[in-house]
Amino acid sequence: MSQTLFPVGELKKTEVRRIAAEIGLPNAKKKDSTGICFIGERPFRDFLQRYLNREPGPMLDERGHEVGRHVGLSFYTLGQRQGLGIGGVREGGGEHAPWYVAHKDLAHNTLHVVQGHDHPWLQSSWLQAEDASWVAGTPPAAGPLAAKTRYRQADAVCRFEPADGGFMLHFDTPQWAVTPGQSAVLYDGEVCLGGGVIARAELPPVVAAATHGRPRRRRAA
Repeated sequence: MSQTLFPVGELKKTEVRRIAAEIGLPNAKKKDSTGICFIGERPFRDFLQRYLNREPGPMLDERGHEVGRHVGLSFYTLGQRQGLGIGGVREGGGEHAPWYVAHKDLAHNTLHVVQGHDHPWLQSSWLQAEDASWVAGTPPAAGPLAAKTRYRQADAVCRFEPADGGFMLHFDTPQWAVTPGQSAVLYDGEVCLGGGVIARAELPPVVAAATHGRPRRRRAA
């Protein structure tokens, strides 16, 4: 690493874009890449279907009613709003609030969805992470730190508890759509300490209860 050169490493992105525009580079005003940039300009789901098994199943609301059908759990992530195909259904006769993915029940091939960005099913006050990696080589001491569980998320105050090969985080404020398989990254102020892969997070007990019993269909409003 001591021999590595980063020629624009001291510049902010806005300054790099200004210089690129001045010298006539065609990508000076190109949008930032925030998705899977390496697959190019093609439909994301079509790309995944070449590599993932597709097993359709029910979409259930918080009362256990079937409000739609999913195309395969691998094609959804917690907190997802777009591409659910159930925008016309109203939960309990209420307003047409957006639907979000709240839970994936792999054992029953069931996708649980809820209406409203701030629905309790989308909130988690703790998480457990595995496969931890630390910049200093060893984990920090137990105590208050800050963490990110989603891309571009604001730092969230939490209590850090190291464990064998991983750690637990307890948040002062419940966090939105904490997703197993994604990373939890720890910070001490501006210093990145390391992180781990989220193994599980808090879910409301009603989610587990909703995975039992036979789904009931309901018609779209």
